[in-house]
Amino acid sequence: MTDRHRAAISDTDRADARAIWDFHQMGHQLRPCSAAITLGSLDLGVATGTANLYHSGMFPVVVFTGDTSSATQERFPRGEATHYREHAISLGVPDEAILLEPKATNTGQNIGFSREVLENAGIAVTTLLLISMPYMQRRAYATCRKLWPEVEPVCTSQPLSFDEYVTTHDDEKQLIDMLMGDMERVMEYPKRGFAIEQHVPERVRDAFDRLRTRGYDSWLLPT
Repeated sequence: MTDRHRAAISDTDRADARAIWDFHQMGHQLRPCSAAITLGSLDLGVATGTANLYHSGMFPVVVFTGDTSSATQERFPRGEATHYREHAISLGVPDEAILLEPKATNTGQNIGFSREVLENAGIAVTTLLLISMPYMQRRAYATCRKLWPEVEPVCTSQPLSFDEYVTTHDDEKQLIDMLMGDMERVMEYPKRGFAIEQHVPERVRDAFDRLRTRGYDSWLLPT
């Protein structure tokens, strides 16, 4: 992270970003599940966390899901799911425990296409471990509950605070923009039929509004 990026972000901005970050955490009790779905992203740490969870006995099979996007094409040119799979194998996850879903380009497709992959493999799913970046937990949960209401989702990610996660990211401004993008989708996607409705505390809405006013808007939905 450059001094320019750091200097442009006030302590108030960071406090608001932490409020949104904390809201994105579902706080689910981690427990073994029938299967896991790991949502592709620009963070290879999600695949590292998946490998750790597999070795802890949290699931017998995982679907790595995701094509590329404008944010990940340079980092993962062969697709998010493919790079995640290769990284997990390098960390000792056996190939036979991995299913690949390489076409999804949004969270709804991550869930829907992965469901098809699991069903086609004959895997009965009653509980589902959803593994994502920390700030995607709530949106992943809401999407899964809408599209696959028969299963019980357990959301998890690497156990990092906002301040810890910032140290793994090159651009703090971009990270807060991404937090904002997920926050807006949590609020707006239920209206579009993409996710279930969730209560958003007023303090979180206020933090979102302040950050939007301050220009943290590059990942917000098109108007």
